[in-house]
Amino acid sequence: MSLCAAIGLVIFGTLIGACGALLFKLAAKDFSLNPLKILTNWRLLLGGFLYLLSSVPFLFAIKHAEVSVLYPFVATSYIWVIMLSIAFLKEKMNTWKWMGIFFIILGVCFIGFGRSL
Repeated sequence: MSLCAAIGLVIFGTLIGACGALLFKLAAKDFSLNPLKILTNWRLLLGGFLYLLSSVPFLFAIKHAEVSVLYPFVATSYIWVIMLSIAFLKEKMNTWKWMGIFFIILGVCFIGFGRSL
């Protein structure tokens, strides 16, 4: 497996995890410590499943590439969560949040390029 494929798997895994976070947010409206309500809160259960599922692509990726190169790409989950929050929760962005996204991308690129030096 090439490094690019491993990075792609990590990014795909972060997208799955971000979908889990979105479902957790939606599940929080009806959340209760009542065991029956937990078992019937499908958003909560699906969100937890997606969080668990998101680790599978990461495991395949770190099998074939350096974790010190791949792990910073986990930070892309912040970007996915923001984009999903804008699209599905109608959350607002401001200049600081956009700057944060820019710096996340910049930092991930620096670490990726640092591998080749």
